[in-house]
Amino acid sequence: MSSSIARHPSTHNDPHWKLRADLAAAFRWAVRMNWHEGVSNHFSAVVDDDGGKRFLMNRDQIHFSRVSASNLLLLDADDPDVMDGPDAPDPTAWALHGSIHRRVPHARVAIHLHSKYATVLACLQDSRMPAIDQNAAMFHDRVIIDEHYGGLALDEEGERCAALFTDPKKKVMVMGNHGVMVIGDTVADALNRTYFFERAAENLITAYMTQRPLRVLSDEIAAKTAAEVESYPGQAARHLAEIKLILDKTEPDYAT
Repeated sequence: MSSSIARHPSTHNDPHWKLRADLAAAFRWAVRMNWHEGVSNHFSAVVDDDGGKRFLMNRDQIHFSRVSASNLLLLDADDPDVMDGPDAPDPTAWALHGSIHRRVPHARVAIHLHSKYATVLACLQDSRMPAIDQNAAMFHDRVIIDEHYGGLALDEEGERCAALFTDPKKKVMVMGNHGVMVIGDTVADALNRTYFFERAAENLITAYMTQRPLRVLSDEIAAKTAAEVESYPGQAARHLAEIKLILDKTEPDYAT
């Protein structure tokens, strides 16, 4: 077995157990939000605080509803030999998430989804998100739009996508003709951002469907709103805490 992979650590000896539980909770909540894509898509979280590039990620071909704290892989973004091991991750996940965690130090957590409305947005010729409501305003000047889909995120494509995260302020990437990638400082931060981006995309696509003119906020108000949301105290952490309280009652095995 590759030394880059940890199997079933216990709550007593794994220093990353809380992070494991947080990430597992994010997977379970994604199922409730209907964001899963069969056995595809991946979330990852860096475990090191000292510049190391080890990260947790879901196993190859496992449904989000079965992800738990103990069955997450522990990988090293600088160890390509992991792909030769018995518990090798999905190759597209390794290429995309491994590239992000090698190249983007501010991407402590990365959530990749083909969620319905974000993916619809990614399929439009104009994938920008005008600030038509408070949720959309949260993302004013904070979104990367990738218009150069090159097939499955293998090798060069994974590196190309990761290289787009050059501005630490821009933590959402609309992956044209593909889906969405959201990065964050913590699981709570990334999951909360994912939730509101999908909500904002749903509102926008629904508004487009009316074929009526949009009432778009000014850049000044949108920028003010985005800054206010970023400085709003504790929302992301509280959001994840509430999710875990719900899961503790209904799916407690996420934390096992």
